[in-house]
Amino acid sequence: MTLTLTVSDDVRALAPGFTHVAIEAHGLANGPSSQASSELLDDAARRLAVRLDGRAPHEDPHMAAWRETYTAFGSKPSRTRNSAEALAKRALSDAGLPRVNLLVDLYNAVSVAHLIPVGGEDLDRIEGGMRLIRATGEEDFVTVADGEETVEHPDAGEVVWCDDTGVTCRRWNWRQGPRTRLTEETTSGIFLLESLAPMPVADVTAAAAELAELLARFSPGADVSVRAPEPSA
Repeated sequence: MTLTLTVSDDVRALAPGFTHVAIEAHGLANGPSSQASSELLDDAARRLAVRLDGRAPHEDPHMAAWRETYTAFGSKPSRTRNSAEALAKRALSDAGLPRVNLLVDLYNAVSVAHLIPVGGEDLDRIEGGMRLIRATGEEDFVTVADGEETVEHPDAGEVVWCDDTGVTCRRWNWRQGPRTRLTEETTSGIFLLESLAPMPVADVTAAAAELAELLARFSPGADVSVRAPEPSA
């Protein structure tokens, strides 16, 4: 069954230039990071350096738009960076990009190369549809702190992704919860690529096509479907 994704009217009003592209995939073969996925991450870091041409990630117009949007819903973008900017900083540092698992490596590589926030969720762990909303502050976000499971609550007005159980990602795409993350046992996933104006819709569509090709290449026989981009009205 196709996962339902909805964006609330108040999120669209906050960010009228928002577009997302979803890739739904079944029959995936995940596993530990490999030499091939590691090489993709290294190549993504090189592509990022060419794209930035000496600029800091936050100076890129797309990242600047995300910072403005984070500020608009009450988050401090220099402290809680969108996922693409955070990864880009890692990619350009001596530490380099983390190696997590095969599927996460693939979408992180696309995120860094294109400077687009990309996330992945385990479809079998999603309850009901997924919704992008402005939180009331009462929603539950189950995470881990100091090795112990703990429940946090988003700030009122914060933009979050959630399902029928609770928040799956805080501050739009800043921190994913462990409940729905992709693990080495994941066989079905939903991948979200998110962009804001001034990034052309064609650019996020091209990034989605690249990720879909990687998913098909690393999971031969998987059913990989790219949905049409959904820009704000």
